[in-house]
Amino acid sequence: MSLKLGVIGTGAIGQDHIRRCSQTLLNSQVVAVTDINLQQAAKVVADLKLTAEVYPDGHALIKAPDVEAILVTSWGPSHEEFVLAAIAAGKPVFCEKPLAVTAEGCRKIVEAEVAHGKRLVQVGFMRPYDEGYRALKAVIDSGQIGEPLMLHCAHRNPSVGENYKTDMAITDTLIHELDVLRWLLADDYVSVQVVFPRKTSKALAHLRDPQIVLLETAKGTRIDVEVFVNCQYGYDIQCEVVGETGIAKLPEPSQVQLRSGAKLSNAILMDWKDRFIAAYDVELQAFIDGVRTGQVGGPSAWDGFAAAVAADACIQAQQSGQIVKVELPERPRFYG
Repeated sequence: MSLKLGVIGTGAIGQDHIRRCSQTLLNSQVVAVTDINLQQAAKVVADLKLTAEVYPDGHALIKAPDVEAILVTSWGPSHEEFVLAAIAAGKPVFCEKPLAVTAEGCRKIVEAEVAHGKRLVQVGFMRPYDEGYRALKAVIDSGQIGEPLMLHCAHRNPSVGENYKTDMAITDTLIHELDVLRWLLADDYVSVQVVFPRKTSKALAHLRDPQIVLLETAKGTRIDVEVFVNCQYGYDIQCEVVGETGIAKLPEPSQVQLRSGAKLSNAILMDWKDRFIAAYDVELQAFIDGVRTGQVGGPSAWDGFAAAVAADACIQAQQSGQIVKVELPERPRFYG
C-alpha cells in the first residue's frame, strides 16, 4: 500500500517534492495539498494530474483522516506551527529546512516530540543522503586517515538576488554545512568566529561577501568554511578532511571531461538543484520507507535544533567579530 501524503506549500520546492513523490519514488501517493495561494495549489494538482484534494489550510490538511504523513514545504516562519500540529496529531512529518526560524522554536519541537514518545520528525537536510558525502564519511569512519584534525570547506554560489542579506549567508547557505559537518564528524561545535575578507565588487552594497566561518568542535577539530555567494563561475561545494595520516576530499560531481579547442576541461554546475537532485530523491524515499516501517530516521528534530543554535552563534559572531561559544544543551537520550 502506498503511503498517503499531504503537502503543505506548493512553491518551487513543494512542487518538486510533489512531482518526485507522485512520479519518481516508490510506495507514495500525494492525496492532499494546500498553500497560502489556493489557486496555485489547485493548478499544481491539475498540472500533475493528481487525484488530490486541495485543503483550505495546513491544519485542515493535517487533520484529514486519509493523510498518513505530512510534507511541510511552506514559508519558513510557518514550519514550527505545522510541525507541532503534526506531532499533536501523531502523524510523521518531513519538514524542509529550517525546522523553525529560531532555536527556541526548534527546542519546542524537540520537547513536543520527546513528550510524544516516538520519532515523527525528519528535517530536510539532504547532504547526508548525497553519494559523495556518504563516501567521504565512510572513509572517515573507517579510520583510514586517522582522526580528523582540520576541515577546509567552501560553499559557493554564482550569484544571489537583491533580497539576500549578510545574515542569510548563515541561515540559508552555511546551515547545510552546520548540519552535514556535525554528521560527518559525529561531533558538536563549541565555538564560532566569522571574518570578512576583502569584499567582492560583484556583491550588492548591503551584502558582505565573501565570509569565512571558523568552527571548533568538542573534540578539537578546526573547520574553516568559505561562504562566497557571488563567485560568478558556478555552484561549487568543497570539503577536504585533513586527518592524522591522510587527507580525504569530497568527490566532484560526475561530469564528462572535454578535450577541445586546445583545452582540457570539466563543466561546473550552476544550480544547486542539479548538484543535489539525487540526494533529494534518496532522502524522501528514506522518509517514506521509514514511515511505512514505523521507524522515521534521517536528520532529526535535535539535528535541526543543533544547527539553529550554531547558526545563532554564527550570526552573533558576524555582528561582534568575536569568538562566540556555542552553548548546546545535553542531547536527550530519546535521540540516542
